[in-house]
Amino acid sequence: MKETDLIIMDLRQFLMCLSLCTAFALSKPTEKKDRVHHEPQLSDKVHNDAQSFDYDHDAFLGAEEAKTFDQLTPEESKERLGMIVDKIDVDKDGFVTEGELKSWIKHAQKKYVYDNVENQWHEFDMNQDGLISWDEYRNVTYGTYLDDPDPDDGFNYKQMMVRDERRFKMADKDGDLIATKEEFTAFLHPEEYDYMKDIVVQETMEDIDKNADGFIDLEEYIGDMYSHDGNADEPEWVKTEREQFVEFRDKNRDGKMDKEETKDWILPSDYDHAEAEARHLVYESDQNKDGKLTKEEIVDKYDLFVGSQATDFGEALVRHDEF
Repeated sequence: MKETDLIIMDLRQFLMCLSLCTAFALSKPTEKKDRVHHEPQLSDKVHNDAQSFDYDHDAFLGAEEAKTFDQLTPEESKERLGMIVDKIDVDKDGFVTEGELKSWIKHAQKKYVYDNVENQWHEFDMNQDGLISWDEYRNVTYGTYLDDPDPDDGFNYKQMMVRDERRFKMADKDGDLIATKEEFTAFLHPEEYDYMKDIVVQETMEDIDKNADGFIDLEEYIGDMYSHDGNADEPEWVKTEREQFVEFRDKNRDGKMDKEETKDWILPSDYDHAEAEARHLVYESDQNKDGKLTKEEIVDKYDLFVGSQATDFGEALVRHDEF
């Protein structure tokens, strides 16, 4: 078999797993599966500006990229920070608003999502037109699997394809069955987009609702997280989850979770750390208190934003399209 064929097979197997396991990772019977989607943290550092601005640097740049700028002088940091400001100022009015800063921080916060899409993009954009059609995705992902009515690996590829097509159509805002990069990102990572959250809830309920009554009862809820291993006693966390279901998940106390209750469970309304950090940076840097920042105000506080570690744009200036 050719090496290229092996690569395609590996890719298809990966996508099969992605389709089946989007909301959670497979685990051992005694380990807990987690379907809850949380915002990634901005930094693992303590947010204490009296001690250091490390948290702010991580939030503004992304933790991994922030590590690469220890060697930059303050002058270099200021110069590169000024270039970043031009990119944050999306409407080019000469000011950075709290909203623009929040969007920038969220992009850094979710860089792993965009990196994942970039890594897969060329595999699906077969004609290299900068778009991915449903046909391109279907052919790469499923290909000859659809020709086999009885695959020996246990996957129902036709059913999986129907589910993928439904999600693709939901992500495809203009309905032309051709995805832009943003739409394809929404397809691969629906939990990151408000307009895709209903499909995340629908797919989750389909996975867990074994009796197909449109609800998730207690045993289905536990059965999705935990499988009895012989006659082993339930771990303590399983007992805790039973209590969680009764006390918090099943809000109307009817013994089951409906769509809204399931949404509250898997897509909780987390505290918006990016918004809080944007508000903090504006408050600390807005010298004339007009509620928005000029480039000069930001660069004057370079130690808050980047210090002498600058930003992820030390690398990004070499490849200008990083963000």
